[in-house]
Amino acid sequence: MGFLGAIWGFSGVCVLIASAIIRLCPRAQEALLSDLSVLQWIIVIAWGSFMLIAEGYRGFQKKFSPRTAARVRYLRRNPTWVRVLLAPFFCMGYFYATKKTRIIAFSLTIAIVLLVILVKFVPQPWRGIVDFGVVVGLSYGLISFLVYTVKALFAPSFEVSPEVPE
Repeated sequence: MGFLGAIWGFSGVCVLIASAIIRLCPRAQEALLSDLSVLQWIIVIAWGSFMLIAEGYRGFQKKFSPRTAARVRYLRRNPTWVRVLLAPFFCMGYFYATKKTRIIAFSLTIAIVLLVILVKFVPQPWRGIVDFGVVVGLSYGLISFLVYTVKALFAPSFEVSPEVPE
């Protein structure tokens, strides 16, 4: 049961991130293929670089990916029916997590939903430029999550806390 829960949790998180990348790519591509000014290209490069560092490296590689991979490992070794059934939510820290982890998970979710709603009102090419940066950050994040999960599941030890209330 633990192995299935870990696979379900890992797959669910990957599908969530990948589906966001897939949904945002067409709008980003549309903007990048349009006749952007020099200033807009500078903003594309600056925004993409910022999102690569802020979202991809600092957000995913340094925080989300190691903790979520540790929770995948924890789930494999400590399955319960609820954790396995809701494995993607467990792995992202929505329940059976420290108070801080739960607050971060719910706060980030609310902030992301609000930002998605707000960005819908931004006209092209600016919306595509914003989406491009998000795609860059999410792509980096997905790769870092894959790498950390492989380490968490196949290394003899994984020194990252799953941040469970034990």
